[in-house]
Amino acid sequence: MDTKTTDKVVRRRQYSAAFKAQVVAECEAPGASVAKVALAHGINSNIVHGWRKLARGPAASASEPVQFVPVTIGPAPGGASCRQDIEVELRRGAVTMKIIWPAAGAADFAAFTRELLR
Repeated sequence: MDTKTTDKVVRRRQYSAAFKAQVVAECEAPGASVAKVALAHGINSNIVHGWRKLARGPAASASEPVQFVPVTIGPAPGGASCRQDIEVELRRGAVTMKIIWPAAGAADFAAFTRELLR
C-alpha cells in the first residue's frame, strides 16, 4: 500500500485589526459592494461578511427584542358549513383522478397513498 505524505503545512492567513477595520470601512462606503471590496483585497467575501458582523457587535443584533403582534382570526369564508377534507387530484396522461378524504382520517389517507404510489 502506497501512502503519500507531504511536508506542506496549511496555515491560515492572519490579518491585523487595522486591516480588518479598513476593509469594513470600505464596505460601508455608499455604493460599495462587499464582494468587490473583498476581491480587491484578495479575500473571500464570506470572511469580510464575518468581520462586518463582528464590527457591528452583539448589541446590534439584540438591540430590539422580538415582539409578537396579536392577530385575530375570524371565521373561515363559508361559515360552519365549510368541509374539512383532504383533496388530492392526480393526473397521469389523459386520466385525472380526484380523491376527497375526510381530514379526520389523515393517517388512513397516508397509508392509502403509500400503497397507491408503490
